Amino acid sequence: MERFQNTGQPDWDWWSKLWPTPGATLRKLGIGTSKSVAEVGCGSGYFVLPAARIVEPESVYALDLDEVLLTELDRLAEQQNIENVVPIHDDARNLPEVLPERVDTLVVANTFHGIDEQATFVQNAFDTIEPDGSLVIINWHEQPRETTTVEGQPRGPPTELRMAPGETNDTVRSASPFVLGRQVDLPPYHYGVVFER
Repeated sequence: MERFQNTGQPDWDWWSKLWPTPGATLRKLGIGTSKSVAEVGCGSGYFVLPAARIVEPESVYALDLDEVLLTELDRLAEQQNIENVVPIHDDARNLPEVLPERVDTLVVANTFHGIDEQATFVQNAFDTIEPDGSLVIINWHEQPRETTTVEGQPRGPPTELRMAPGETNDTVRSASPFVLGRQVDLPPYHYGVVFER
């Protein structure tokens, strides 16, 4: 099984230039207190760690294929005295088998465009989310890569992999009973779409 396309972990410094307040971004997308969360393709935890602070004492399941990044996440969580992060080293296409329980919110940040079997992934995501829970997809707008710059350098996935919000909506809704909740613009280059189960 091949890795998702373009799933390299960006440098934390330029990531923070795009997302200076990741906790506020998560709250804007509906992450609230006392709700369990899982993030697919979590990397070293740029969204996982603030999510854990928001939902504590509920668990935040951090799923990634890269064991090195999960080790870094463990280190950062310990450094910040965060105890409710549960790292999971596995493939997101195995969601129903690898998550120990259903979650209230499943976050897919900057990876949905690279999933090769999106319909199957969405169906599995639906099965791992609690009734009345949500699927949150954060993605790059469909701008040419050369126009999405950080510190003067083009960033983000190749232009041909980028998905317009409408395409993301159509992909999710055609593969599952998810209902579109809302779309949120996340300047400068991203959007979030919240789907309700």
